Amino acid sequence: MPLRGKRIVVTGGAGFLGKHVVRVLESRGCARLWVPRRYDYDLTTERAVERLYRDMRPDILIHLAGVSGGPADHRANPARYAYENLMMGALLMEHGRRASLEKLVTVGTAWAYPRSSPLPLRENDLWQGPPPECRSAFGLAKKMLLALGQAYRQQHGFNSIHLVPAALYGPGCSFEGASCGLVPSLIHRCLEAARRNLPEVVCSEDPAGRHEMLYVEDCAEGVAAATERFDGGEPVNLGTGTESSARDVAAAIASLTCFRGRFVWDGASSSDAPRRALDCRRARQLFGFRAQTSLQRGLRRTVHWYLEQYAPVDAAAS
Repeated sequence: MPLRGKRIVVTGGAGFLGKHVVRVLESRGCARLWVPRRYDYDLTTERAVERLYRDMRPDILIHLAGVSGGPADHRANPARYAYENLMMGALLMEHGRRASLEKLVTVGTAWAYPRSSPLPLRENDLWQGPPPECRSAFGLAKKMLLALGQAYRQQHGFNSIHLVPAALYGPGCSFEGASCGLVPSLIHRCLEAARRNLPEVVCSEDPAGRHEMLYVEDCAEGVAAATERFDGGEPVNLGTGTESSARDVAAAIASLTCFRGRFVWDGASSSDAPRRALDCRRARQLFGFRAQTSLQRGLRRTVHWYLEQYAPVDAAAS
């Protein structure tokens, strides 16, 4: 499906991943792009979704909008994460069908995989059990979008594809708050400790816990490639296929931020932390996606972006 000339809506296009996806689409000559904002279109309501299709008349809709947070917030608000993520996707799919949408792209989460799945996580294992309890409602809501897409494809011939990315990091990510991930959290704390000459940084992680992380610009390229070249009903992982321990990630970030102190680890044991390493062969085979950015290079770019955005503010405040 050539993208140039298509009317494309990117929900969540002002968010972390969405901004990069919009940039990639623009670089491919897509000039007819729309990014709905929540204050104009609350996609958890049917009236707003109907109005979005009526106002924007998309040929393609890439659905990146959603709600997520840190582990504590997921435990405290599981109903919100289930309801809002499921309603947005379901309404966009049903009204996309009614509006003769040519293609819907939904993006899930590696937290949809069962806790007990063998590594690397293969797409065929998504339905072999429930997601980890720490994000069960969120994972099930995202996985239901895959099931809905397959049902709509079977009954209505509706073209819906589903992508499952690894944990994302990179320029534009949130560096503070409960939803902050491992990489931005460590960058923020290491730079703050280096600036204040603090002797240690406390990490609420297991140092031996292993993580697969995908640079956000690589993920955006994968989303664009799938939108253009893939029309199948099977889910597709987007990742690097490699893991790193939290200890190794912290050491790399310490070097990049000139933090000379020590790390104090107070996280749960590694036996309690589900591993999310993805098998990424299907994406290579179906639409030629392969992550291009090494972890070291991605961390360097992320630290550089952080310093450009926040260092002048910190200097002014001091």
